[in-house]
Amino acid sequence: MSVSANTSEESFQEVTLPVLGNRVHRLGLACNFGIDDQEIQTALTERGLGMVFWTPRQKGEAALKQAMKRNRDGVVLMSGPTTAHWRGNLTRYVDKLLKRFEIEYLDVLMAFWVGVASTLSDARLREMEALRASGKVRAIGCSIHDRKRAGELGADSPLDLLMVRYNAAHPGAEEDIFPLLSPDRPRIVLAYTATRWRKLLKRPKGWDGPVMSAADCYRFCLTNPHVHAVLTGPKSLDMLDENLAGLRKGPLDAEEEKWMRDFGRVVRG
Repeated sequence: MSVSANTSEESFQEVTLPVLGNRVHRLGLACNFGIDDQEIQTALTERGLGMVFWTPRQKGEAALKQAMKRNRDGVVLMSGPTTAHWRGNLTRYVDKLLKRFEIEYLDVLMAFWVGVASTLSDARLREMEALRASGKVRAIGCSIHDRKRAGELGADSPLDLLMVRYNAAHPGAEEDIFPLLSPDRPRIVLAYTATRWRKLLKRPKGWDGPVMSAADCYRFCLTNPHVHAVLTGPKSLDMLDENLAGLRKGPLDAEEEKWMRDFGRVVRG
């Protein structure tokens, strides 16, 4: 079992991340779905979010830079090149990012969409490890849809973070990834696609019961003790506030979990 998140109501909204040690809100902010720069600044300074998924094509650079100058430990910045098939690209990316944000280190260097948009070869892993050893990077991780390989990486790899698909319609990580996480090598588990690209927010044909909200989707992910945080990609600050309010309900009870799993099966078809 991995180092698990505390799912009591008192601490459901925050977690101390293994490997890094930062205390953060369990909603990680993705900056690529419409939320603007001013709203990102508000999310970081007034709403308590601190774990941020960012690439150079996304918004929020100025807000992130200011937040890290004000309180570097309060921001866990996850980033990486959107494609990186060749040796040396990661090092160049990190050097440019540190200069761009005027910071001494990147919290998590990511290999994004492994198996689809990028590779995770032995040479690439060695380059990531070298950057971590140099102090330019505190942790290394990847996002991946291939559950079998993600389970293998969770069992034995130098990675510090796994960003995996997990939601009520796709709970397969409960069998293929979470049980394989090495107890001797704590890793951060970050869930994404919590709303299944918003399909879990719509009523499927033949379903007469209640429909999940975005906050329900995040609560589903965070109730699992293996999941430390989940990404949210709000289009606006109002949408983020709705998610945060819903998260205050705490972990799912047994009745809620059954409803969401039943709903997820119908959505998946």
